[in-house]
Formats: sequence, C-alpha cells, structure tokens
Amino acid sequence: QVQLVESGGDLVQPGGSLRLSCVASGNDFSTYDMAWYRQAPGEQRELRELVAHMASGVNTYTYYADSVKGRFTISRDNAKSTLYLQMNNLKPEDTAVYYCAARGSTTYWGQGTQVTVSS
Repeated sequence: QVQLVESGGDLVQPGGSLRLSCVASGNDFSTYDMAWYRQAPGEQRELRELVAHMASGVNTYTYYADSVKGRFTISRDNAKSTLYLQMNNLKPEDTAVYYCAARGSTTYWGQGTQVTVSS
C-alpha cells in the first residue's frame, strides 16, 4: 500500500509558476509509475491525466497532455520518495485540484492540492 500527500498548491497570477510535491510512504516508490491528474471546478469527477512518469527497468517514459506540454515538467526523486510537478506560465484554465497517483497493480491517490490561477 502507498500513501500520498500533495502540497504546493496556491493562488498565483497568470504567467506565474508553482511546484507541486507529492510525498509517498509505504511500498517501494521507485517501482510505481507516477502521474499527476487534475479536476477543474464544475467538471464531473473525472480526473484528467496531465503527466506521467513511467519507470520501466532502466528506461523511463514521460507523457504530457497537449494542454500542458512545454509548460509543465514532471520529475521524481526516488531517494526521497517524492514526485514533483513544475508548472510554469500558468493560465487561468489551469485552475483545478491537482492529484498525484501511484499506478501499479492498484492505483493509489493523494488527497489533492488546490491550484488557483487568477489576477
């Protein structure tokens, strides 16, 4: 089992930056594919996958949704059991609750962190 705790959400002006963190505890963090999702206000409870960082042997694969490509960067520090999401050039449409997920035979979720982009 894996427990995930996100942090770093805040109110930021358009064009600003934030870095989200997701600290994992429990099973070996390095064996999980990790991803960030978000749920925008007013949307159905269907999380949209933003970025994913897959660990597969010596190769890693990273996926970015078109909406965040070039602005967001996912990274992980396995020694610290932490996943990051660097978000630059934020836009009002990035306003959402951001969740990290650890994907293995079971998917584990954090509680979410609120990001609000507004002037």
